[in-house]
Amino acid sequence: MTFRELFEVGSCFEAFLNKDQDINREKTLEIYNSITLEEELVHRIKEIGAVIKILVFAEIWCPDCVINVPALQKIKEINPNIEFRILPREGNEIYMEPYKVGGKTKIPTFIVLDNDYKEKGAFLEIPKTLKEVVGKGNQVEIIVAKRKYKKGEYISSTIEEILDIINRK
Repeated sequence: MTFRELFEVGSCFEAFLNKDQDINREKTLEIYNSITLEEELVHRIKEIGAVIKILVFAEIWCPDCVINVPALQKIKEINPNIEFRILPREGNEIYMEPYKVGGKTKIPTFIVLDNDYKEKGAFLEIPKTLKEVVGKGNQVEIIVAKRKYKKGEYISSTIEEILDIINRK
């Protein structure tokens, strides 16, 4: 299947939420409702004039998806030029092959596409700022950063990384 075909069969944020009627749905909504962005970041989102499509591979039971998928809904809410569709990882692993890390598919995987469905880049699993903290190996810093991440305190980093991909030439 092409990116266009995958996008067309993907589901919206509401359908993603409705795949769970329990704790994962509640946590996803809690993260979404707690997102507050600085005015500069809101301005950067509003500035996007081109239609951007984001193909998402995610599962509602995945903690990283519960944290990062709401970031896309917030972007879409601010700028309707940003569209995204969600597909489950299960059954779609073949399409995720190019994005594997260490031989494993990572979720969420966000493939950022232009309006012609040409790939601009991808966001994998967690924001780079958190990967950098983990990469330094300081256990205390890692524990603190992961606690903040699980509370949604790295959402701005996720959004900034997605905006950087969108703005690539």
